[in-house]
Amino acid sequence: MTKKTLVVLTGAGISAESGLRTFRDSDGLWEGHDVKEVATPEAFRRNPQLVLDFYNFRRREIIKAQPNAAHIGLAELQDQYDVHIITQNIDDLHERAGSRNVLHLHGKILEMRSVADSKLIYEIRDDIHLGDKAADGAQLRPNIVWFGEAVPLINVAADIVQNADILVVIGTSLVVYPAAGLVEETRAGIPLFLLDKVIPEISARRANLIKIEAPATTGIGILKEHLAKL
Repeated sequence: MTKKTLVVLTGAGISAESGLRTFRDSDGLWEGHDVKEVATPEAFRRNPQLVLDFYNFRRREIIKAQPNAAHIGLAELQDQYDVHIITQNIDDLHERAGSRNVLHLHGKILEMRSVADSKLIYEIRDDIHLGDKAADGAQLRPNIVWFGEAVPLINVAADIVQNADILVVIGTSLVVYPAAGLVEETRAGIPLFLLDKVIPEISARRANLIKIEAPATTGIGILKEHLAKL
């Protein structure tokens, strides 16, 4: 029997339970700096060392972090479903938990690229320094989609969502576009699950909307119970 296609959109909330701080913490600051000072192209031009320090620190944090029950639970669903994860997160916790089909909308912190050519990409597990150059001679930067930059994989993500039989949204506030708009790309009538400690608002009325107001690590079990009844 052909497996149903289960598409999961994940955000910072799922990784926060692995101890990773989010870009949108309550004060919006990172060591006294506004996010706009460390996560925009303008910030990198103005103070590249500060931006590299920010991502070097986050990279070290992510390497030490471990997948949590929500990451593992999603990987387990691959036995019953054709699971596709579209994540706004830059960490590799989904992959380490065993998920095979993961699309990183906003890039990967364990990659770096040329500032001049976005296709010149290299793996990185250490720090990136000023003066580190790509093969084209340009400075290397994290392979991250910064605020104000285009999201090159958004159309690929939209195609995946359009083919979903079930859509699950976990740990995202649905306020960062264009990622938030993916919810509106689903076919009419398919089940939509919202799993978060605080359920985000969505603009469209949904007949098959199921809300699970819980942390991702405990809500994953409730999600599985609902899926078993479909």
